[in-house]
Amino acid sequence: MVLPTVALVGRPNVGKSTLFNKIVGKKISIIEDTPGVTRDRLYQDTIYNNKPFSLIDTGGIDMENVTFNEEIKTQALIAIEEADVIVFMVDGKEGITSNDLEISKILRRSKKKVIVAINKIDTKTAQENLYDFYELGFDTYIPISSIHNLGYIELLDAITMDFREADVEEDTRLKFSIIGRPNVGKSSLVNALLNEERAVVSDIAGTTRDSIDTTLKYNGEEYVMIDTAGMRKKGKVFESIEKYSLIRSMRAISRSDICLVVINADEGITEHDKHIAGYAINEGKGLILVVNKWDLVKDKSIKEFTQLVRNEFQFATFAPVVFLSALTKKRIHTLMPEVIKVAENIKREIKTSILNEVISEAYELNLPPTYKGKRLKIYFVSQSGIKPPKFTFRVNNKGLVHFSYERYLINKLRENFDFTGTPIEIKFKNRSGDE
Repeated sequence: MVLPTVALVGRPNVGKSTLFNKIVGKKISIIEDTPGVTRDRLYQDTIYNNKPFSLIDTGGIDMENVTFNEEIKTQALIAIEEADVIVFMVDGKEGITSNDLEISKILRRSKKKVIVAINKIDTKTAQENLYDFYELGFDTYIPISSIHNLGYIELLDAITMDFREADVEEDTRLKFSIIGRPNVGKSSLVNALLNEERAVVSDIAGTTRDSIDTTLKYNGEEYVMIDTAGMRKKGKVFESIEKYSLIRSMRAISRSDICLVVINADEGITEHDKHIAGYAINEGKGLILVVNKWDLVKDKSIKEFTQLVRNEFQFATFAPVVFLSALTKKRIHTLMPEVIKVAENIKREIKTSILNEVISEAYELNLPPTYKGKRLKIYFVSQSGIKPPKFTFRVNNKGLVHFSYERYLINKLRENFDFTGTPIEIKFKNRSGDE
């Protein structure tokens, strides 16, 4: 099922990220140093009282700062539009501000369910300011302290009040998402696989409004296809339609087992294509690079374009590359066999004895370098998970692991086992039990 979405919104430094980490149960850092990517919104699926939902952490909206980063404001507005429930966080210690009042106007216009979370209520000043916040004009106000756990249960009860409980029967069908920039042919690809006009296809970028789940039957098996794209609503102009597409793609990625990143062969590879593929890998999803509109390319062979893809996607050399034309259906038959192959690889399990034999041989073949007279020793390896395959190495001192040697071990795993299309996660633990 498509999960309801909750957005945390408010001005900077009111405690949104602290609350986000508390609700999802782990600390998730925001990556800001990737070239060409703004401080993107964080999506995380979580569950409370058997009611699953998707939570979005947004950047602080500063309406008063003329030098304020418009991209952060834009993405906060997108999150508001995406949300079913908005948690409007304010700082009880500071009291109501003109910035809070301006944000409240935006939220009222959204016509969404808004819960005002008055944070830092553990101080005397905050308790004195409490009733001032009713000026914001909403129905539900919950005093909380993200740090001291006050009001946390009451807030989650209010957020999930109208959410459905999780289905007892889990959907075990493979889910793959069709993601990519606007107008690369995602909806056309869905239609080609279904052999029918199910999605709206147009040359206008962003004609798919929301992510669409469709059941695909192939060779007697059922699969769930998730088609997604961004669209600018009339009257709302965002700084970049690609950013809007990225938000929706991220949501689709989180629900997928495998991501098909569609590239427009006619336009070539862009930085944004690489960013989207990077998000899929960071989420541990299977990955296939689909070069669409191949019928329009006259000056390159498949071999030449494959080399171009490999050069541009050096961080995803494990991903298979498929060339096709969704419009003419040329080579469309080559896609589903790759999906099935990757589906097998993301859940591939390796026998412990064989795994240790391979790693032991790799270790002897290329000993890790010494550091201050000490050398990394690998005692034992075991597989600790699938989707993606995860491996745990028991070592003498995990502080001796160099990133280049970690990469070497991953390459050795790929050489010996078929992990085409799937990332691999490895972690090191000290044999003494000191994590």
